[in-house]
Amino acid sequence: MKEIKSELTEELTERLRESNPLIQIVQGPRQVGKTTALQQFCNKFENKREPHFVSADAIGSPLWIQEQWQRARENQRILIIDEIQKVPDWSETVKKLWDEDKRKRNPMKCILTGSSSLSLQRGLSESLTGRFEVIPAFHWDLIKSQRLYKMSLENYLIYGGYPGSYSFLKKPSRWADYLTHSIVETVISKDILFQSHVKSPALFRHAFYVLTSFPSQVVSLNKLLGQLQDKGNIDLVKYYIQLYEGAYFMKSIYKYSRNELRKKNSSPKIVVMAPALSTFHRLGALSAEDHGRIFESAVGAELIKRNLNPCYWADGDHEVDFVLELKKQIIAIEVKSGRSKKSKSLEVFLKKYPEAKIIFINKDNFFQFTKDPQLFLEIHS
Repeated sequence: MKEIKSELTEELTERLRESNPLIQIVQGPRQVGKTTALQQFCNKFENKREPHFVSADAIGSPLWIQEQWQRARENQRILIIDEIQKVPDWSETVKKLWDEDKRKRNPMKCILTGSSSLSLQRGLSESLTGRFEVIPAFHWDLIKSQRLYKMSLENYLIYGGYPGSYSFLKKPSRWADYLTHSIVETVISKDILFQSHVKSPALFRHAFYVLTSFPSQVVSLNKLLGQLQDKGNIDLVKYYIQLYEGAYFMKSIYKYSRNELRKKNSSPKIVVMAPALSTFHRLGALSAEDHGRIFESAVGAELIKRNLNPCYWADGDHEVDFVLELKKQIIAIEVKSGRSKKSKSLEVFLKKYPEAKIIFINKDNFFQFTKDPQLFLEIHS
């Protein structure tokens, strides 16, 4: 786990060396190395005031937070609480304790982690404004997967994203079983259904498998509702997507437009945040078209992780994979994955936005792109 240590662990070490650091929020999907990195952070202390590290995964009372806070305070130790969002009213409790310490000019050095974006963000925005910084943890990219597991790009586009599953790569059925029960079902039951109101859990699960079967495709919400065979409405589909976005499974991007209202009213394009989420439930049934879509989605995921706010563009039958604005420059990204596309789309796009720069990403330059997507785009634009 050397790669994890050099990133998240060292970032935490640097921030907590400051005299009065803010609360550090480590936020990201389950099973990508957050807990491992925190354990490595604790090991750096060699039992000299080692941080007080506890998990809230099965805790139900805010009083438990107060108890852990007091224990860390008494022993002058850093407090680390894993899966903090599992405690009801956690943010109000942390705010109260943090503010009390601050008034005494002796704030607690504190790290909180969470794997459910919606519940975590709700607490941060409602109670802890101005008191925290976020350190994001992402699904594993090609670089980590290749350096630590010698994974090829082709294998990454089938199995990539969750390092705990990599030990099962030679046993695809076991790998798929691990993804099903240790990742997807755990997240749906513990991170979503436990904390959010969903009328039909079976329908909600079905929606996950439908949505992840369309990586990097523009989805008609009406057609999606029809596939779910439900009597609900578009708002129900939007709610399902929002919940899955909050669990870091996927992200919706919208049609590029300088009119924000028109952009938000467009049909979403679904970017699946890890290739494995699009493949584990249909191994052996992936077409060349599927592989191309998964590669395109992997490009989109890297843009999203770096907060580059990608959109797509479409006009009739013409579509450009990704469009974004970088330093006031419009950049259109065409992902060359081997699947057949209509070549006139870029020409039509340039007639509408002649000032735009076109960048091609393919399997030969994807590794370089992944190292630093923004720098890659700046160099080639």
